[in-house]
Amino acid sequence: MFAKEEVVSLSEGDFRLLRDLIRDHCGIFFDDGSRFLLERRLSRRLKLYHLSDFRDYYRLLLYDRRKDEELTAAIDILTVNETFFFREQNQLKAFSEEILPELRETNKEKRRIRIWSAGCSSGEEPYTIAMLILEYGGLRGWDVEILGSDINQRVLTAARRGVYRKNSFRSAETHLIGKYFREEGGAFTISEEVKRLVSFSCLNLLDPFKVRFMGQMDAIFCRNVMIYFDHVTRKKVVDNFYANLVEGGYLLLGHAESLMNLSTSFALRHLKNDMVYQKPVDKAVYSKC
Repeated sequence: MFAKEEVVSLSEGDFRLLRDLIRDHCGIFFDDGSRFLLERRLSRRLKLYHLSDFRDYYRLLLYDRRKDEELTAAIDILTVNETFFFREQNQLKAFSEEILPELRETNKEKRRIRIWSAGCSSGEEPYTIAMLILEYGGLRGWDVEILGSDINQRVLTAARRGVYRKNSFRSAETHLIGKYFREEGGAFTISEEVKRLVSFSCLNLLDPFKVRFMGQMDAIFCRNVMIYFDHVTRKKVVDNFYANLVEGGYLLLGHAESLMNLSTSFALRHLKNDMVYQKPVDKAVYSKC
């Protein structure tokens, strides 16, 4: 473990330089109270490169040939990814009981559905979506594609493995664990039936080319991700989501998040189980958010 006395002091000026560099790169914003978090977590990177202070580390991130690789490593260290299966169950019930049947009717000619889990962390959310679709049963024989994306390479590696511990199942029903996981030695491995519906990619939500490359989606989950962004970044991300959704497509945010002061382009749908955002269809009339 990195010794406490070896933590390098991060001045307020250098903190602001690093914070702005990270924000401009990926949208994650660290407020003034986060200075010591950056100091503690990134000090070992200075030791790795034999640097004496954070100004030299900032220059490395700007000009060194290893800058892209190191910026990815820094973001992996700084981002906290705590999630679990079947989180926010009312919203998931709205998805499985109300949104899925609607999308099935809308897409019945092409028999294809595409769903994006943006900021998917270690994979619990996209795998939850896959299990809900399998449980729904109305899309058998369809082309179902669930895309999970995150900027953190470390958690994506874990997501692709699909092996979880008990703390990931705090909201999962026992019969679903037994049906879709294989337990061995205290670890739970996701079944191939679920895994084949999901693919993962490293994606910066501020990269307009890669976001456009994701293509058109029927639904986008981005839950408890934008709380880490500042207002300007949130607006950019929401505008990109709007462009990536088909007409009538759904945007599902975390319960602590809303589009207030971010966008008036979406309609707010009051479903039986929850409220969600929808990209309006021509001539459709919904209550505006």
